[in-house]
Amino acid sequence: MKAKIVASMGFVWLLGFNSHGQTLHLEEALQRGIVNYDKLKAKKSILYAAGENTQFQKQQYLPDVTLGAQQSLGTVNMVNGPMYGQGGLAAASTSMPLAEQNWNAAFGSLYFANINWNIYTFGRLKNQVRLGAAQEERAQADLEQEIFQHEVRISAAYLNLLASQRIVYVQERNHDRASVFYAMTDARAKSGLIPEVDASLAKAEVSSAKSLWIKSQDKVFDYSKSLAVLLNDDFQAYQLDSLYSTSVPSDKEERTTDRVSLHPWLALQQSQIDESIQAEELLNTHKRPTVSAFGVLQGRGSGFDWNYVQDNSAYSGSYLKGVGIDRSNYLLGVSLTWNITNLYRFKSRVKEQQHKSQSLRYQYDLGRKELDNQAKMADAQLHNAYANFDETKIQLTAANLAYKQHTALYENGLTTLVDYTQALYSLNRAEIDYEIAQNNVWQALLLLASAKGDISLFSKAVGSKVVNKY
Repeated sequence: MKAKIVASMGFVWLLGFNSHGQTLHLEEALQRGIVNYDKLKAKKSILYAAGENTQFQKQQYLPDVTLGAQQSLGTVNMVNGPMYGQGGLAAASTSMPLAEQNWNAAFGSLYFANINWNIYTFGRLKNQVRLGAAQEERAQADLEQEIFQHEVRISAAYLNLLASQRIVYVQERNHDRASVFYAMTDARAKSGLIPEVDASLAKAEVSSAKSLWIKSQDKVFDYSKSLAVLLNDDFQAYQLDSLYSTSVPSDKEERTTDRVSLHPWLALQQSQIDESIQAEELLNTHKRPTVSAFGVLQGRGSGFDWNYVQDNSAYSGSYLKGVGIDRSNYLLGVSLTWNITNLYRFKSRVKEQQHKSQSLRYQYDLGRKELDNQAKMADAQLHNAYANFDETKIQLTAANLAYKQHTALYENGLTTLVDYTQALYSLNRAEIDYEIAQNNVWQALLLLASAKGDISLFSKAVGSKVVNKY
């Protein structure tokens, strides 16, 4: 059994030696977690994407400039009659109608430059840019909310790991006390001063203390894994700052609740409301017309001569003859387009988006009330944590005194082994309760900071701590 203890503790220290030779402070853990955590990297990428979308929406102010060139080979037989190019797919065989079908073919060409510029959209482009900016702000708020939540998770994992390490320390001390007592009992039993059964019971107590020591290490491994995941580290043993196990934050510091209105979650919800409202404005602009300016510069070439209708032999199959520019045209103008049915069609879309905005407002109000109540509850729990910690100090003092008294009494044959064992158990329980109560004060303060949305309430408490003498 002793070999297992040595191997287990050696494994822990080996992990610690291979990972961190220095103490991992909470501030360093927060910085590493923010930089390395993959989910935060994903949120940052989404923010960058939203920024690029905003730039794209701004670029919609630029006109559409289209350059094109076409060279083809075909016939130009035509007949009089109506034609509709369904979907814009039609062949432009330009010629007067001919008396009969022929298969004379020549090359033709078309070169053009088109410009179309929506010079006034009655706010549509402007609202598209504003919507892109609102989406970028929402992505920023989402990132800040995730960073805040990640800081809370890291802090909680840090405190949990520290508490588990302190319990391992307590169980180690308990094992040491049991071992010393067993050595004394065994020596006295071999000398015939006490019954052999006392030595056997003392040995069983040592074994029980070892078992508790081993089991307490499982929590250390579990919380080490949790912290490593949050920091994007490999599994390892961490040496943590002893400040949180030797002190508690001062209970005299003023901690107001007005920070709840600035909670990152509420900021995220408000950004979603703003985005939805901006989407309403954009949908409204689809009911309005668009004023566009356009220009076309065109050059055409053909292997068919100007008198081809009168003389069907007046054409050339030469490629160079057909791909040159024989005629040029330009066109300038302004157009007003207005889809009147959009006045009716987008009315429902706007109402749909308004209902979504109202839904987000209800969620915001609900979240605000929950955070208010959470902050009040956390404040009450913090006061209880202070009170409970004070009680555990009394219990620890009494248990420590009782243990010393029973040790002295047993050494002088004035009490039984059962009474001594009970005192040993009470001291172990009091030490564990003390460590947990001390850690719970920091955990309660972290809960309060989480409810108020201000992690600085927790970090600033480090500078206003009260050192424990136990």
